[in-house]
Amino acid sequence: MSVYTGNCFCGSVEIEVSGEPEAMGYCHCESCRKWSAGPVNAFSLWKPESVKVTKGSEKIGHFMKTETSNRIFCTECGGHIMTEHPTWGVTDVYAATIPSLVFKPGLHVNYEDTVLPMHDGLTKFKDMPAEAGGSGVELPE
Repeated sequence: MSVYTGNCFCGSVEIEVSGEPEAMGYCHCESCRKWSAGPVNAFSLWKPESVKVTKGSEKIGHFMKTETSNRIFCTECGGHIMTEHPTWGVTDVYAATIPSLVFKPGLHVNYEDTVLPMHDGLTKFKDMPAEAGGSGVELPE
């Protein structure tokens, strides 16, 4: 089984993910853009039981703007670590947080909100795939 390690910006919080992600891709929604301070968020989705904090759990902060996203960050440096999505049964560990994981994006979600059009041949969902509760509508590049 594959095991990947990562940490926050200052290294106070360390995590470990095991196995393989359920999905990897890009989110273009306004919440992800604002939280990541970038035009797009690169995500890797994991089963919650595959994600462990191995150091610094006492330095973890939480922010829940909505019931669908429990955003987890380091209270020491403010570095973003992951977001738990309890309604979807997955945890988004930001791709940059686990540098040893080879990031292989498979789709774009919430592409109707994009501020950075990306022409990469991947499927662009207007919102989310139908399996994740979205419309399943695909948009052109």
